[in-house]
Amino acid sequence: MSLKIEKLNYIYNAGTVLESYAVKDVSFEIQKGESVGIIGRTGSGKSTLIQHFNGLLKATRGTVLFDGKNIAEKGYSLKNLRKKVGLVFQYPEYQLFEETVIKDVAFGPRNQGADEQQAMLKAQNALRMTGVSEELYNKSPFELSGGQKRRVAIAGVLAMEPEYLILDEPTAGLDPRGRDEILNMVAELRERIGIAVVLVSHSMEDVARYVDRLLVLHHGELVYDAPPREVFRHAEELEKIGLSAPQMVYAARALREAGYALPEDLINVDEVADELMKLL
Repeated sequence: MSLKIEKLNYIYNAGTVLESYAVKDVSFEIQKGESVGIIGRTGSGKSTLIQHFNGLLKATRGTVLFDGKNIAEKGYSLKNLRKKVGLVFQYPEYQLFEETVIKDVAFGPRNQGADEQQAMLKAQNALRMTGVSEELYNKSPFELSGGQKRRVAIAGVLAMEPEYLILDEPTAGLDPRGRDEILNMVAELRERIGIAVVLVSHSMEDVARYVDRLLVLHHGELVYDAPPREVFRHAEELEKIGLSAPQMVYAARALREAGYALPEDLINVDEVADELMKLL
């Protein structure tokens, strides 16, 4: 099973003097179970791109295939697609609306046709997966902390049992502890249930630590599709398009220039610390 994008284009104001490409000739494939990051400066097309994954936006040109089937074909069930490809928007807690946490998480399964008992079971399972304590189930979601709300919102998508989880800036607005908790939770979910994770992020440190493959967008075009270690070898090229490498890439470079024999491909603090310990 895979999610495949072929020569995807999305044009704003097509056919007018204001015509502009949000996504231009983008092609890639994401297999079930993969962990993929998408980075790019603001306006690079990241959010527009991911909204094609489950048919929220329709391509101007090009094709989106899920499990080998074109999602734009007549008769294709976008409702079924959205069960398989779950999209968590930036600040998803703003979409919480029910009177209790458990009811909010059960809304998705219920809307997909599950009866009340099934919906509640799916909601409870999703809340357990996201580490939400049972004592919060009957509280109003608006009484929760920012990190707790974020977990509940993600649980609301997981309750629909997707095979792909698309997260648009899932740590936006959280403090460092809350950020780490959310990303560790997502990594554990992928490990435990084999779900594919697509992480849209502005944080080079986060993608360096949590994804196995990185897609880099610039003005709607795909300029890199490679493991993070390979992408961040091109720090100067990334800087030219308004991005950067993780801070540890620059720190390791400075240490090499100071005479420390560190490998060229270190991208996070743990790796740099381990190599320094070996040298010392």
